[in-house]
Amino acid sequence: MLCQLPKPKPPTKWELFAKAKGIKNRKKDKIVYDEQTGTWKRRHGYDRVNDDKDIPIIEAKMTDEPGEDPFVKRQAEKKKRVEKHEKNRLQNLKQAAKVGALPSHIQLAATALPITGTQAAPKKASKNELQDIASMAAAATASGGKFDKKLVGEKPEKHKGKYRKFLPVVEGTGIGSQEKQQTEKVLNRLISKNSHEILNVDKAINMYNVKKEKKRKNQRGKDSSTSSKLKPKKQLQKKSLKKGGSSKKGKSK
Repeated sequence: MLCQLPKPKPPTKWELFAKAKGIKNRKKDKIVYDEQTGTWKRRHGYDRVNDDKDIPIIEAKMTDEPGEDPFVKRQAEKKKRVEKHEKNRLQNLKQAAKVGALPSHIQLAATALPITGTQAAPKKASKNELQDIASMAAAATASGGKFDKKLVGEKPEKHKGKYRKFLPVVEGTGIGSQEKQQTEKVLNRLISKNSHEILNVDKAINMYNVKKEKKRKNQRGKDSSTSSKLKPKKQLQKKSLKKGGSSKKGKSK
């Protein structure tokens, strides 16, 4: 398996300056002899050599202004030096982040370096985070990273979500019933969701009762009309029978 070596670190501003001037780094001793006390002390840190706080007397210079406190002046100068060094350090970090940074959509270098002046610890990107960022970058292409060139040992991307199933275009056995079932499901879902708006049960019951009452009244009217029409016919038949019977009797006499 082939691995790509990391790119060399870009030189800082001091390294470029030292190279141009021919300055070589020499390791300094950690312990230095202090002439004031006559003892060996640390170069940096607690109880260090030439500590500003341990100096009881500061010799006056010709350039000193009258009435100025040399101890306060020394503290202010030290504060300015510290601020300048911190500013240069952050500037070096920014330049290094720009040179060796990833593309704009993968801002790992900016988040890993405290370039904003915060003292947060540098964050190392985990394997899962790198995979997520790579998948997000691949999804930015038109094909969603389907036709992108894969690296050595990179696994194919798993499909996230469900596949949408379509009915076959060519007609066959059972296709009509599948389509019917799907449409029925959609209709039932819509009707059940908006049933309170579509159907007013009280109104429907009242309308049904009114229709039933009208039908019953119409049926009564029809029955009464048929009975009234049939009654005179019966009377006429009886009268005709009576007349016929009297004539027959007279003839027989």
